[in-house]
Amino acid sequence: MQPDNTAAPMQDCAPFLRWAGSKRRLLPVLQTFWTKKHRRYVEPFAGSACLFFAIKPPKAILGDLNPELIATFIEVKYRIGAVLKQLKNLRPEDKEEYLRLRAIDISTMTPPERAARFIYLNRYCFNGIYRTNLAGRFNVPYSGVRCGSVPADEVFQKCSNRLRRARFINGDFEKVLHHAEKGDLVYMDPPFAVRARRVFREYDPSTFTHEDIQRLRSWMERLNSKGITFVVSYAESDEADVLKKNFSYETIAVRRHIAGFAAHRAMTNELLISNI
Repeated sequence: MQPDNTAAPMQDCAPFLRWAGSKRRLLPVLQTFWTKKHRRYVEPFAGSACLFFAIKPPKAILGDLNPELIATFIEVKYRIGAVLKQLKNLRPEDKEEYLRLRAIDISTMTPPERAARFIYLNRYCFNGIYRTNLAGRFNVPYSGVRCGSVPADEVFQKCSNRLRRARFINGDFEKVLHHAEKGDLVYMDPPFAVRARRVFREYDPSTFTHEDIQRLRSWMERLNSKGITFVVSYAESDEADVLKKNFSYETIAVRRHIAGFAAHRAMTNELLISNI
């Protein structure tokens, strides 16, 4: 078992989003899976895309079920100036501004305004969690100054430049994996299923199910049969046992603080499962 790195590593291009369950502390290990033989990077559960930003692949496919996340990546890629202009119109670290943006009807906003809204809510929400109610409205509470400031313009510009190497797919992970080819490195960091909630209690348990685990396992076997290399990160659990069977894996101790407070931090085990 490898030890935990308590501090997130420095990156020349850090992600501009926060994300619950981010793998930034695992980057020193995850980066070693990307080699010169790989021509493209594929990630069907993109989140903040921290590994993508760290390894600088020449080409990439980034996918996610969250349409607002994918729309934000597209705006940062193509219209970063307009997004930054909208961000500067918002009051920083302001609860009233946060609640106003959270309640707004996004159909009334332009694409750069929607991207700025998503970035603002992501920065100041509780623990970088993305959660919606039954009506599909973002409903995570305000967290405020403990989250830090919106990243500097230079961070966004670097991310925009790197995102020019990527294409985006909004949809289920299978929709993304259909595009995987030999020569790709596929990195999969799925949400935790119901029985793994002991580790990430803030995740919506409906986001990933036992059936999804079985679908993911089938795709791992399919990728392997085609000679396509992959890495899956998953919390140590019954579900991880299903995913790791007959594949290589290593266990890494990671300090988690999904509760958002130091007193609730705990060491948990993360498995990196691969066919490499």
